[in-house]
Amino acid sequence: MGQRSPRRARRHGRGFERESRASRFASAYDEHVWQVYGYLAYRLHSADDAEDLTQLTFERALKAWDRFDARRASLGTWLLAIARNALVDHYRRDRSKLHEPFVNDEEISAAIGYREPEPDRLGLSPDLAAGLERLGDREREVIALRFGGDLTGPEIAKLTGLSLANVQQLLSRSLRRLRAELEKSEPAEVRVRA
Repeated sequence: MGQRSPRRARRHGRGFERESRASRFASAYDEHVWQVYGYLAYRLHSADDAEDLTQLTFERALKAWDRFDARRASLGTWLLAIARNALVDHYRRDRSKLHEPFVNDEEISAAIGYREPEPDRLGLSPDLAAGLERLGDREREVIALRFGGDLTGPEIAKLTGLSLANVQQLLSRSLRRLRAELEKSEPAEVRVRA
Protein backbone atom coordinates (compact mmCIF):
# COMPACT_ATOMS: atom_id res chain seq x y z
CA MET A 1 0.00 0.00 0.00
CA GLY A 2 2.90 2.38 0.70
CA GLN A 3 4.59 1.73 -2.64
CA ARG A 4 3.67 3.55 -5.84
CA SER A 5 3.11 1.82 -9.11
CA PRO A 6 5.77 2.64 -11.75
CA ARG A 7 3.13 4.47 -13.79
CA ARG A 8 2.12 6.65 -10.83
CA ALA A 9 5.76 7.33 -9.95
CA ARG A 10 6.44 8.50 -13.53
CA ARG A 11 3.43 10.81 -13.41
CA HIS A 12 4.58 12.21 -10.07
CA GLY A 13 8.10 12.74 -11.46
CA ARG A 14 6.80 14.67 -14.47
CA GLY A 15 4.76 16.93 -12.21
CA PHE A 16 7.82 17.61 -10.09
CA GLU A 17 9.87 18.31 -13.23
CA ARG A 18 7.22 20.73 -14.54
CA GLU A 19 7.04 22.46 -11.17
CA SER A 20 10.81 22.73 -11.01
CA ARG A 21 10.94 24.09 -14.60
CA ALA A 22 8.25 26.66 -13.77
CA SER A 23 10.03 27.79 -10.62
CA ARG A 24 13.37 28.07 -12.48
CA PHE A 25 11.70 30.19 -15.15
CA ALA A 26 9.98 32.35 -12.52
CA SER A 27 13.35 32.92 -10.84
CA ALA A 28 14.92 33.85 -14.19
CA TYR A 29 12.07 36.27 -14.84
CA ASP A 30 12.45 37.92 -11.42
CA GLU A 31 16.20 38.21 -11.86
CA HIS A 32 16.25 39.55 -15.45
CA VAL A 33 12.97 41.35 -16.17
CA TRP A 34 14.40 44.81 -15.45
CA GLN A 35 17.51 44.08 -17.47
CA VAL A 36 15.38 43.20 -20.51
CA TYR A 37 12.99 46.12 -19.93
CA GLY A 38 15.91 48.52 -19.49
CA TYR A 39 17.44 47.49 -22.79
CA LEU A 40 14.13 47.83 -24.63
CA ALA A 41 13.30 51.16 -22.97
CA TYR A 42 16.62 52.56 -24.25
CA ARG A 43 15.76 51.42 -27.77
CA LEU A 44 12.08 52.41 -27.99
CA HIS A 45 10.21 55.69 -27.70
CA SER A 46 7.29 54.21 -25.85
CA ALA A 47 7.21 52.69 -22.38
CA ASP A 48 4.14 50.71 -23.49
CA ASP A 49 6.07 49.21 -26.41
CA ALA A 50 8.99 48.39 -24.09
CA GLU A 51 6.60 46.61 -21.72
CA ASP A 52 4.95 44.72 -24.58
CA LEU A 53 8.29 43.59 -26.01
CA THR A 54 9.51 42.61 -22.54
CA GLN A 55 6.46 40.40 -22.21
CA LEU A 56 7.02 38.97 -25.71
CA THR A 57 10.66 38.27 -24.85
CA PHE A 58 9.71 36.19 -21.83
CA GLU A 59 6.96 34.40 -23.76
CA ARG A 60 9.53 33.40 -26.38
CA ALA A 61 12.02 32.46 -23.67
CA LEU A 62 9.48 30.19 -22.00
CA LYS A 63 8.76 28.44 -25.29
CA ALA A 64 12.49 27.97 -25.89
CA TRP A 65 13.42 27.29 -22.25
CA ASP A 66 14.57 23.72 -22.94
CA ARG A 67 16.99 24.98 -25.61
CA PHE A 68 18.86 27.35 -23.27
CA ASP A 69 22.51 26.26 -22.99
CA ALA A 70 24.48 27.90 -20.18
CA ARG A 71 27.75 26.83 -21.86
CA ARG A 72 27.01 29.11 -24.83
CA ALA A 73 25.87 32.25 -22.98
CA SER A 74 24.67 33.48 -19.63
CA LEU A 75 20.94 33.57 -19.03
CA GLY A 76 20.92 37.38 -19.20
CA THR A 77 22.75 37.39 -22.53
CA TRP A 78 20.38 34.74 -23.92
CA LEU A 79 17.34 36.75 -22.84
CA LEU A 80 18.76 39.95 -24.36
CA ALA A 81 19.40 38.12 -27.63
CA ILE A 82 15.71 37.15 -27.64
CA ALA A 83 14.77 40.76 -26.79
CA ARG A 84 16.98 42.05 -29.58
CA ASN A 85 15.28 39.72 -32.09
CA ALA A 86 11.86 40.81 -30.82
CA LEU A 87 12.93 44.44 -31.31
CA VAL A 88 14.03 43.77 -34.89
CA ASP A 89 10.68 42.05 -35.55
CA HIS A 90 8.90 45.03 -34.00
CA TYR A 91 10.67 47.50 -36.29
CA ARG A 92 9.98 45.35 -39.36
CA ARG A 93 6.31 45.02 -38.46
CA ASP A 94 6.03 48.73 -37.59
CA ARG A 95 7.07 49.96 -41.07
CA SER A 96 3.57 49.54 -42.45
CA LYS A 97 2.36 52.38 -40.18
CA LEU A 98 4.71 54.83 -41.91
CA HIS A 99 2.39 55.18 -44.90
CA GLU A 100 -0.97 55.56 -43.16
CA PRO A 101 -2.54 59.04 -43.24
CA PHE A 102 -3.28 60.89 -40.00
CA VAL A 103 -6.92 61.46 -39.24
CA ASN A 104 -6.79 63.74 -36.18
CA ASP A 105 -4.50 65.52 -33.71
CA GLU A 106 -4.55 62.59 -31.27
CA GLU A 107 -3.13 60.28 -33.93
CA ILE A 108 -0.44 62.82 -34.76
CA SER A 109 0.50 63.09 -31.07
CA ALA A 110 0.61 59.31 -30.78
CA ALA A 111 2.72 58.97 -33.94
CA ILE A 112 5.37 61.40 -32.75
CA GLY A 113 5.42 59.78 -29.32
CA TYR A 114 3.98 62.71 -27.40
CA ARG A 115 2.11 62.01 -24.24
CA GLU A 116 1.56 63.81 -21.01
CA PRO A 117 4.29 63.01 -18.48
CA GLU A 118 3.41 60.35 -15.97
CA PRO A 119 5.30 60.94 -12.72
CA ASP A 120 5.36 57.30 -11.62
CA ARG A 121 6.50 55.86 -14.99
CA LEU A 122 9.97 54.51 -15.57
CA GLY A 123 11.77 55.68 -18.67
CA LEU A 124 14.37 57.96 -20.14
CA SER A 125 14.42 61.68 -19.54
CA PRO A 126 13.40 63.67 -22.62
CA ASP A 127 16.91 65.16 -22.93
CA LEU A 128 18.56 61.73 -22.79
CA ALA A 129 16.07 60.32 -25.31
CA ALA A 130 16.73 63.25 -27.67
CA GLY A 131 20.50 62.82 -27.27
CA LEU A 132 20.25 59.11 -28.02
CA GLU A 133 18.18 59.85 -31.13
CA ARG A 134 21.08 61.86 -32.55
CA LEU A 135 23.39 58.85 -32.32
CA GLY A 136 23.65 56.12 -34.95
CA ASP A 137 21.86 52.80 -34.62
CA ARG A 138 25.00 50.89 -33.65
CA GLU A 139 25.93 53.50 -31.04
CA ARG A 140 22.43 53.39 -29.52
CA GLU A 141 22.55 49.59 -29.54
CA VAL A 142 25.77 49.30 -27.53
CA ILE A 143 24.63 51.98 -25.06
CA ALA A 144 21.28 50.22 -24.63
CA LEU A 145 22.97 46.86 -24.07
CA ARG A 146 25.47 48.35 -21.62
CA PHE A 147 23.25 50.63 -19.55
CA GLY A 148 19.73 49.41 -20.28
CA GLY A 149 20.60 45.72 -20.43
CA ASP A 150 23.40 45.96 -17.87
CA LEU A 151 25.73 43.77 -19.95
CA THR A 152 29.50 43.85 -19.69
CA GLY A 153 31.76 44.59 -22.65
CA PRO A 154 32.55 40.89 -23.27
CA GLU A 155 28.83 40.00 -23.12
CA ILE A 156 28.00 42.76 -25.63
CA ALA A 157 30.79 41.53 -27.92
CA LYS A 158 29.46 37.98 -27.80
CA LEU A 159 25.86 39.07 -28.40
CA THR A 160 26.63 41.44 -31.29
CA GLY A 161 29.48 39.54 -32.91
CA LEU A 162 31.83 42.52 -32.53
CA SER A 163 35.29 42.31 -31.02
CA LEU A 164 35.69 43.43 -27.41
CA ALA A 165 38.03 46.25 -28.53
CA ASN A 166 35.42 47.44 -31.01
CA VAL A 167 32.68 47.37 -28.36
CA GLN A 168 34.85 49.35 -25.93
CA GLN A 169 35.75 51.89 -28.60
CA LEU A 170 32.10 52.24 -29.68
CA LEU A 171 31.00 52.75 -26.08
CA SER A 172 33.68 55.34 -25.44
CA ARG A 173 32.96 57.33 -28.60
CA SER A 174 29.20 57.02 -28.18
CA LEU A 175 29.31 58.27 -24.61
CA ARG A 176 31.49 61.23 -25.61
CA ARG A 177 29.06 62.11 -28.42
CA LEU A 178 26.07 61.68 -26.13
CA ARG A 179 27.65 63.92 -23.51
CA ALA A 180 28.33 66.58 -26.13
CA GLU A 181 24.71 66.35 -27.33
CA LEU A 182 23.41 66.68 -23.77
CA GLU A 183 25.68 69.65 -23.07
CA LYS A 184 24.34 71.38 -26.20
CA SER A 185 20.79 71.04 -24.89
CA GLU A 186 21.59 72.39 -21.39
CA PRO A 187 20.72 76.03 -20.76
CA ALA A 188 23.84 78.24 -20.61
CA GLU A 189 23.30 79.14 -16.93
CA VAL A 190 23.36 75.45 -15.91
CA ARG A 191 26.63 74.85 -17.80
CA VAL A 192 28.29 77.81 -16.08
CA ARG A 193 27.38 76.53 -12.60
CA ALA A 194 28.53 72.97 -13.28
